[in-house]
This record gives sequence, C-alpha cells and structure tokens, in this order.
Amino acid sequence: MDDNIQGAAWNGNAAAKGMDEALGRVLEWSRQQAFKGHNKHDGLNSPILRTLLGWGRWPRLVAIQSVMRFPVNPRTLLLVPRTYNPKGLALFSQGFLDLYRARRNPEHLQESERLLSLLLDLRAPGAWSGDCWGYPYPWQDLGFYAPANMPNAVVTSFVCEAFLDAYRETGKARYLETVASAVNFFLEDLPVLRDTPGELCLAYMPVPMRMRVLDVSILVGAVLAQYAAFSGSDQCALAASRLVRYVVSLQTDYGAWYYTDPPQDSPIRHDNYHTGFILDALARYMTASSDREWGQAYRSGLDFYAAELFNHDGSPRWMSDRDFPHDVHGAAQGILTFSRHRADFPGLADRIAAWTLRNLYDGKGRFYYQQTRYFTKRFTLLRWCNAWMARALAAQQRAREASNADRDLELCTGTEQ
Repeated sequence: MDDNIQGAAWNGNAAAKGMDEALGRVLEWSRQQAFKGHNKHDGLNSPILRTLLGWGRWPRLVAIQSVMRFPVNPRTLLLVPRTYNPKGLALFSQGFLDLYRARRNPEHLQESERLLSLLLDLRAPGAWSGDCWGYPYPWQDLGFYAPANMPNAVVTSFVCEAFLDAYRETGKARYLETVASAVNFFLEDLPVLRDTPGELCLAYMPVPMRMRVLDVSILVGAVLAQYAAFSGSDQCALAASRLVRYVVSLQTDYGAWYYTDPPQDSPIRHDNYHTGFILDALARYMTASSDREWGQAYRSGLDFYAAELFNHDGSPRWMSDRDFPHDVHGAAQGILTFSRHRADFPGLADRIAAWTLRNLYDGKGRFYYQQTRYFTKRFTLLRWCNAWMARALAAQQRAREASNADRDLELCTGTEQ
C-alpha cells in the first residue's frame, strides 16, 4: 500500500491524493475484470449447490447464507460464474460521471455512457410494463423467492438514478425515456402493500409477497419525484409524495428506521447502509420536489446515522446495537451521505474513507468485503466492494472539488469569514 494511505495523519492534500489514487486503481482493476464479478448472494449460481439445495425455501437459504458467510471466497470452487450486476454497473456509471463533473475529462463521460448502453442490453426479460432490472442469480429471502433476473424495485431504482444523472449532464432524451419506461414498471407491476389517500407502499418485486421493506418505497419515490420534475407528471409527483410520506411516518422518535414494517418481519433492525439509502433517497426527493416538509426528519436521521452507525475511528457499525462485521458497503454509504454534509459533519466522510483504505483496501485496486472481530474477509465482490467504493470516492472527490472552488471564490472576492 502506498505510504500516503498509511498512518494516523490522514488530512489535507496527502489524504486527498491517497483517496484519488485509490479511486483510479479501483476503476482500472474493475475495468480489467470487464466489470464482471461475484456477488454476495449468488450461491445458487453454483450448478453444484443448485442441484443439491435448489429445490426448497430452507435448503436455498442454507446454500446462499453458507456461501455468503464463509470466511474465504468459495465461489470459484463451486463453479459460480462471474456476471454483470446491473446495480454495480449503475454505480460505476455514476462514479465515472462524478469524476467527469469534477475534472471534465471526456473519457470519464464516455465510460459512464458506455456502461449505460450495456445496462440497456441487460434489461430483465419478460412481459413487464416497462424497462426493469434484477439480479443475475436466483435469490431466496425469508419473505420471497426470485429466479435469476427477476426484476425488482431496488435494482431498477439504482439503474434509474444513473440514467437520471446522465440526463442531467447530457440532456439526451433517450436517458429520460428509459426512466419513463421504468416508471411504468414501478406503478403497474409492483404489488401495492399499503394504499391510503396519504400513503403508498410498494413491494420489492412483482411476486406475491407481504413483506414491507422500507427503503423500497422511498427509493422508488425519489425516482418518481425526479422524473416528475423533468416531465411535469402530476401522477408521478403525487405517487412520490405518498411513497415518501409512508416511509418517513415510520421514523422512530430517536431518528431511526427499521428495515421492515412491522419491524418483527426481519431480523435486520437499524442497520447501516439501508439507513443511508433512506436518507439519500429523502434528500433526492426533497431536492427534486422542493418539498421541505420532512427536513427535520432528515436532520434527525442524519444525526442518528452519524452517532449510532459509525465508530469514532470511522469504522462502519453493522447495526446500531451491533458493531461487527465492519462492511465495506456500509463504509461506502457513509462516505456518500456525509460527503454532502461536509460543513455539518466536518471530517466524517474523510474519516470513514481513511479507515476503509487502511483496513479494507489492498493498495492495488481491490476493496475487501468485511472486517470481522477476529479476521478480515480479504476477497472482492465486485458490486458490493469496488462498485460501491468507486461510487463513494468519486462523489467525495466531486464534493471536495466543489468545496475547494467555493473557497477559491471566497478568497478572490474577499468574502471569507
């Protein structure tokens, strides 16, 4: 690992240089893999496990959880193929786009758009109402089973965010048209789990299910609000408001959200990255809609996220009541969220990035999966590790460049306080 990525003195120009060098190497290593890799829940992509355990709910759960929790990566031995993950490609695309915004290197924009073109080729097959995307593996959860490539709300929302970002930057109509198509999938294909005049809750995917996963509705709501701002769709604006209202209404009096409604439907409680998902989606909704009704809820959520889901050294807690494992996805999400709030939470995004580079980075372009209490899982799941950290470090670089530009303006105009 480079000298400027080591040690306790992590600040100023040396820190920024170390983060930027890491980002460049992560993107290059990922490019060398053709942006294909293994995935956290892809155990049933193993022909061995699919034959032995792919025939029922509990055997499938055992297969997926065993592969996911193994201390080393067994996927190659189990013949699990490396695949494109649409969510990962969307994250890489946004990372390249943020780099373009920060540095105006046209190659970064070209890389971003190339990945968007690839995403169009990876749309979920089937007679859906609009464009949609899913995971490239069969997936058994406690509340549902999804075959490989079954579209779902979360993956489709993240892909839409990449197309919305590209539309903002380029103005190319085809990007907004893709989002318009996905809106039909959200509003016509996803089961409705709650429907009142003021609130709306959508299911994770278009299969019979009752589990209400909170980040699903607000992720979709954020996409609908942004699409409504561009298109003028009153239907989407109203649906967005109802989706967001449903989720915000379930915030606890101490600023947190459970993973599901009701909370006992999942063993996940106040976890790290889903909290970040909700906060970032709420921020995108408020920006797109100019609706500040939930500004206080957002601030309360930020305070909880910073105080209860990150340790003082920047390491990401697994849940508010459970420290380990320290997961790279949680670290990336924290960098993303708090890079937008450098003034309100000074140094927090940089501290999280510093911890991650010291503890979960190999120095050559790979981020590791997790640090447990006793050992580190030193393997790379491309979407979970590199895609998320590329997205986070690029957003951090963009925020830093914007902050430096603002400071330069203050110095030039004599307005520095």
